Amino acid sequence: MNFKKTTLKNGLRIITVPMKDTPTATVLVLVEAGSKYETKDINGLSHFLEHMCFKGTTKRPTASDIARELDSLGANFNAFTSQEFTGYYAKAQAKKLPQLIDIIADMYINPTFDSAEIEKEKGVIVEEINMYEDLPHRQVHDIFQAMLYGDQPAGWSITGPRENVRAMTRDHFVNYRNKHYVAKSTIVIAAGNINEAVVRKQIQKAFEKISATKKDAKLKVKEQQSVPAMIIQEKKTDQMHLVLGVRSYDVFDKKLAALKVLATALGGNMSSRLFTRMREKMGVCYYVRAGSDEYTDHGIFSVSSGVDKNRLAESVTAILEECKKFITEPLSKEELQRTKDSITGSLYLGLESSDSIAEFVGVQEVLKKEIKKPTDLASKIEKVTAAEVQKVARELFVNKNLNLAVIGDVKDKEGIKKILDAGFSM
Repeated sequence: MNFKKTTLKNGLRIITVPMKDTPTATVLVLVEAGSKYETKDINGLSHFLEHMCFKGTTKRPTASDIARELDSLGANFNAFTSQEFTGYYAKAQAKKLPQLIDIIADMYINPTFDSAEIEKEKGVIVEEINMYEDLPHRQVHDIFQAMLYGDQPAGWSITGPRENVRAMTRDHFVNYRNKHYVAKSTIVIAAGNINEAVVRKQIQKAFEKISATKKDAKLKVKEQQSVPAMIIQEKKTDQMHLVLGVRSYDVFDKKLAALKVLATALGGNMSSRLFTRMREKMGVCYYVRAGSDEYTDHGIFSVSSGVDKNRLAESVTAILEECKKFITEPLSKEELQRTKDSITGSLYLGLESSDSIAEFVGVQEVLKKEIKKPTDLASKIEKVTAAEVQKVARELFVNKNLNLAVIGDVKDKEGIKKILDAGFSM
């Protein structure tokens, strides 16, 4: 994979990734603005603003105008909001890329934020919040994060609370956008069957009116924990949905390759230790996953699962026992290599399309200001030793950093708390 990064005088970054053997092209715009850039009274605004960029521009006054034009190009298009960034993308036949760039740039630079549309969209977002709360396997991650970080941006939900959504006005959108949607915080990625020189000129022209003012920063995450923590949200469900995890490393940490090996061996595929034990041997769950989330100033390592509602204690015990094995026993040569091969294979399988390539390079740039090729990442994975994996396990799997979130009708809360307090020393 080859790419070229160009930084314009106003700070706008353009990344082009040519892919000659694909018939498609993708334009993706990422901005360093997400829920961690909000204050409590406007929590949810980054996500709401993302919705409003699809509701009309000075050139395309209505949502139907935007959707109709993109649909006429046969485009796949959407947007997303995270803690650290917001993204807007469109993908279509490669020859349609100039039109895609024009439309996405127009949405990004010229949203009208019509007050009547804002009022209508409030109902849409409240229903989105309701939908997520009706999905316990998703909602449990939100309450887990809230438990870890409390009343600071890292602990708030991306959608925000309903009362915030209902209280937002046009001024909120205009002020927030003026602070964050500026050239220095914006990255435009074009990937696919493209002529790089031509595409760079098209992007530069489409974004020539972007604001060049200074960007507002975000507050640093505060980490604080001295004992295991547990939160249980009572809800009548057919399963117990849980997240068990610890505080981990940020996106700049050099131990991330070893952490990836640990996560994959523990619960990253269908031959992983947790999948084998909890699904194949115990028959206690349908899904169980281990993984890590890295941000610019904090990280989380967690295991999530939906388990038999009568076997929660048994399930939590099994997860803790499997984690502890990484502390006491190094990976065998065979398991280590098998895990590395799985990671590398999944990495390349995930980079077959123009949109996946655009996201791959864009997310690296928006978080780290540095892009590594797939071969670079695969090389780092291949160099990981069993001793490095064991060292990471010993650093992370300590009782004081242990956290458990559960959604369900938990009968024996004290029993679960005792298991959690015993933690990795059980």
